[in-house]
Amino acid sequence: MAHSHPIREIAQQAGVSEATVDRVLHGRVGVREGTAAQVRQAIADLDRQRSQLRLSGRRFMLDLVMETPRRFSDLTRVALEAELPTLRPAVFRARYHVREAWQPDELVAELDGIARRGSHGVVLKAPDTPAVAAAIARLTARRIPVVTVVTDVPQSARIAYVGMDNRAAGVTAAHLVAQWVGESRGALLVVTSGRLFRGEEERETGFRSEIHRTDPARRIVGIVDTGGLDAVCHREVAAVLASDPDIVAVYSPGGGNRGIIAAFDEVGRRYRGYIAHDLAESNRELLLAGRISAVLHHDLRADLRGAAHAIMAFHGAIDGPHRPRPTAIQIVVPPNLAAVDG
Repeated sequence: MAHSHPIREIAQQAGVSEATVDRVLHGRVGVREGTAAQVRQAIADLDRQRSQLRLSGRRFMLDLVMETPRRFSDLTRVALEAELPTLRPAVFRARYHVREAWQPDELVAELDGIARRGSHGVVLKAPDTPAVAAAIARLTARRIPVVTVVTDVPQSARIAYVGMDNRAAGVTAAHLVAQWVGESRGALLVVTSGRLFRGEEERETGFRSEIHRTDPARRIVGIVDTGGLDAVCHREVAAVLASDPDIVAVYSPGGGNRGIIAAFDEVGRRYRGYIAHDLAESNRELLLAGRISAVLHHDLRADLRGAAHAIMAFHGAIDGPHRPRPTAIQIVVPPNLAAVDG
């Protein structure tokens, strides 16, 4: 396996022993395929971050832990690695622990593993549960600061939250939907990925409260626990459409938009407005095709920059404490998509 990295750096990046790395590199038996894949991924990560490692300055190892659909973890990875070279005076390397769905005990075990192996900071997107809060406390006790991103675990020892004001995002979505729906009759559909993700709960709460304030007779139909996955969203939305003929608009705080739209298409139904979140590639395509009316977006690079600065301040690398402010909510429609990309 061709590479130019010291075994110690590969082991640190992969979170395994140097002996394990050596066995993988030389094709020896006795290593599980999953562990070998971790080593190969670590080498790929180090290759991408090579230019960052040439910089002088204080060095930090950052762990990104996420439960999220692959499209969003990819978006976050790209944003983080674009931001890495700007994080002077510190030099950051990143390790990735991302899944579309973690079993609760596996997620906690992953966080505890980081606590044992050591890290300079964890950027975390995870459900707001007592077990996750307890794992954050154990990390903090080992002087490993945790910054939550996109969705918060507020009753925990995390040092900061980075992301948009999720309740305000929901209110914004309600305002936009109201413009498209107007005085026409019909219900609004809200599709979320999970009850335990605080950010989506706040988005839905903001949306419902604004609709009830401005249009109290308007009915809202909710679908929860989809994981933001297209197949699950397709199945659940299809079931709702089969029993409810009056859905006229969609708010999707949690993703799965291809699946949602496919369910409408299969029964020949149309909607007056559709609000989604985040500029993943699939959402860009749906926006440009006119299947999504608007995307509520925030600058992920700014979020991750804020997370890194909070971690640097925790370790005394910059003046602190650093408390990031909520990221601005951007309303993206086809005419301004190029400006957002720029």
